[in-house]
Amino acid sequence: MPAPRRKHSRARSRKRRTHYKVKVKEFVKCPNCGEPILPHTVCPHCGYYKGKPVTVVKTKTG
Repeated sequence: MPAPRRKHSRARSRKRRTHYKVKVKEFVKCPNCGEPILPHTVCPHCGYYKGKPVTVVKTKTG
């Protein structure tokens, strides 16, 4: 396999890497309690998913 003859410049490397970005996560409101949650996940605040109770959430009493 041939070796590269010259070093790629910083600009050339950075042009190629411009699309390597972290995407911002989008949040939606929980239809049950209204808290912001990630889509397609059980709400950690109320334990509901698609309008049905899935888990029991322990609340702090104190």
